[in-house]
This record gives sequence, C-alpha cells and structure tokens, in this order.
Amino acid sequence: MTKKLYVGGLSYDTSDDSLQNLFTQAGTVDSARVIIDRDSGRSKGFGFVEMSNDSEASRAITLLNGTNFEGRTITVNEARPQVDRNQRDNRGGGGGGGYNRY
Repeated sequence: MTKKLYVGGLSYDTSDDSLQNLFTQAGTVDSARVIIDRDSGRSKGFGFVEMSNDSEASRAITLLNGTNFEGRTITVNEARPQVDRNQRDNRGGGGGGGYNRY
C-alpha cells in the first residue's frame, strides 16, 4: 500500500523529476508532485511524494527530513488526509446583507 508524504520548504525551482530523484534514495517512488499555484504558474514551495510502502516512507522521513535540498532545508512527514473543501468551513455558504429599515 502506498504511503503519501508531505514535503515542505522546497525551492521554487524544484521540479517533479528532481523531487522524485531525491526520494529514490529511500526506496520506490510511485509519484512525486510539486504543487503549482494556478494563478502564477509558480511552485507553492511544497509537494507530495507517494512511496510504495510504509517502511520506505519511514526511511524517507528519517533520511530526508531537515536536510538541505536545492539550497533549502526541507520538511518531510506523513501527509494528513485531504479534507473536502465543503467540510473545512462549517460556516455555510452565501451570506445575507444587513436588514432593510424601510
């Protein structure tokens, strides 16, 4: 079963390929993706890597967390499950304006 890892502190020049190459030191990488801002087209400075199993994911965390990669100190830890956007904010949608006194 694959294990998804969060990688923070990435250089804005980091590519999916360079991220994948880094993590192959720890084992088999199923996927590596740098998150890109849709408006600017530039990296957001973090990404996700899926390792093929739990032991390789643990090895990647131990081996790479706090290390220097492309001039930046990176953070590597287990990714939290993605939360549906509708569940993130329980305030509800829409909004009414004030009230009409007349």
